[in-house]
Amino acid sequence: MKPYELVEHTADVGVKAYGKTISEAFEHAALGMFDIITDESRIEPVGQYNIELEAPDLEQLLVDWLSKLLFLNGAENLVLFQVTLSGSRLTASVYGEKYDTKKHRMGVEIKAVTYHMLEVHGKPPMFE
Repeated sequence: MKPYELVEHTADVGVKAYGKTISEAFEHAALGMFDIITDESRIEPVGQYNIELEAPDLEQLLVDWLSKLLFLNGAENLVLFQVTLSGSRLTASVYGEKYDTKKHRMGVEIKAVTYHMLEVHGKPPMFE
């Protein structure tokens, strides 16, 4: 099974993520998003960043998750390539490094995560 695919949409790009569990699909959605931002194959796990989130449903949790990662990209200039999710709520460790123009290719800037065409399919337990 492929982890994700990039989906072109009028003036936008999206990520269609797959996984055997919701956790794996969320991981793949994050990796797909950073594939749009830069070439993830050149990112090293220099730093670890821990994230904890709760939301009333999976759709909101996915938007919050990707928005938090996008915030780290914009505010901290981080690019990420490894994500580990666990627990009954979203608890994640993400790994990456500061964006370096000499090392990382410039991709497409993502301005926001939206609900457009958003669907999450899966049943609890959400994160295994």
